[in-house]
Amino acid sequence: MTENKGSLKRPLIFLICCVIFSAFAVMFFDMWNKSYNDEMLDPFWKLGNVLMAILYISIYTIITRGLGGFKITYMRAAGLFGSQLLGLLTTNAIAYIQISLIGRGRLAVRPIALLTLKEAAIALVWCIVSTQLLRRLYPPRRMIIVYGNQNSSALVQKMSRRGDKYQICESVSCDEDIEYIKQQILRYEAVIISDVPSVMRNKLLKFALDKSIRTYITPKLSDIIIRGSDDFNLFDTPLLLNRNEGLSPGQRFIKRTMDIVLVLTAILISSPIMIFASLAVKLYDRGPVFYKQKRLTKDGREFDVIKFRSMVVNAENHGAQLAGRNDKRITPVGKVLRKIRVDELPQLFNILKGDMSFVGPRPERPEFCAKYEKTMPEFRYRLKVKAGLTGYAQIMGKYNTTPYDKLKLDLIYIENQSFLLDMKIMMLTAKTLFTSDAAEGVGSESVETHRELHPKLDEQELDKILK
Repeated sequence: MTENKGSLKRPLIFLICCVIFSAFAVMFFDMWNKSYNDEMLDPFWKLGNVLMAILYISIYTIITRGLGGFKITYMRAAGLFGSQLLGLLTTNAIAYIQISLIGRGRLAVRPIALLTLKEAAIALVWCIVSTQLLRRLYPPRRMIIVYGNQNSSALVQKMSRRGDKYQICESVSCDEDIEYIKQQILRYEAVIISDVPSVMRNKLLKFALDKSIRTYITPKLSDIIIRGSDDFNLFDTPLLLNRNEGLSPGQRFIKRTMDIVLVLTAILISSPIMIFASLAVKLYDRGPVFYKQKRLTKDGREFDVIKFRSMVVNAENHGAQLAGRNDKRITPVGKVLRKIRVDELPQLFNILKGDMSFVGPRPERPEFCAKYEKTMPEFRYRLKVKAGLTGYAQIMGKYNTTPYDKLKLDLIYIENQSFLLDMKIMMLTAKTLFTSDAAEGVGSESVETHRELHPKLDEQELDKILK
């Protein structure tokens, strides 16, 4: 019965998505006919109107899917709505430009604006109803985690915070006998394999495949590098090729051209905001408006990153230190600038100068890079590309993401970088304005609860993570 129910999940999600596709297609078709088509010099006939609706819904689907707007089972309602809203805004902006070109002039904005408001309201209801429906029909899976030498309590904590999706019921160390581990895995619907030695991990993966058990794996750095490989066959032997060359000269030219065009546009649009922020910082304590700090970019080259000053003057008299979530050095004006990310805007001039790109790993301070490389020599791999204003680690990570996990996320970008991936990251960066998911910090779950569920996990490390 459970297997049959699980097999119906994908068709059900498809049907739920068809509801919103159909609603938006009908709404656009009606708006186009009543508000725009009749005003055309050469109005479309019936088939042309249908093709306009099909084109509209195709653009909406491609953009919103790229933003994760249909991941009903993975995202909370707020995050799902953020993706839907950004997808609608982008789609309707494109549709308005398209309609204006067809009409050979700038037509009234009001009809498309009203359509956007109506669609946003429907999208909000759809996000709430669909996520609640699937949550009721498909309760969280009962899971077991197999952990290795590196403690996995941080992962346990993160997954436990999504109680609507994951229910970690037991933990078992990889030091146990493998037959015992296999017997424990059979008691659950899914298994998490975290930081387990490669030999055992391979055996557990094959066992889970044989028994059709869902498996979650924390990737090693070598796994991420392999994922960026090209597949090809040498006669009858499958091979994986890692070029390790980065972008081609042509791709680098396109990326730099895109950076210049975007940064000039962004400076023009954000100049009033930057002027207001400059006045606010200056008037608060009469200190300097900007703050310069040494950072690293491609090949370890140092440069001065520029930000609006959000801390008190001489905030680092006692040496370099990371800013905490409730850091007392942050001024009231700085708190606002940081919350709405305005403090980052002066970095647009770093991009124009060529020190940074729009998309890439965030530039790290030399002191922290040296510190991280003592325990993670691979941390220097981040310097294979130019630093970025936003990046994969920024949109996928959270406030408390560990340096090692940020390294993994940055390496995923480096191994898969492309024009389309850059566009997707910039769109997802804009999405953070509509949802606070990316800014979530560590939750307040009690240490006792985690100890009770996972008594074998290292208590000292668990205490440190949950403090």
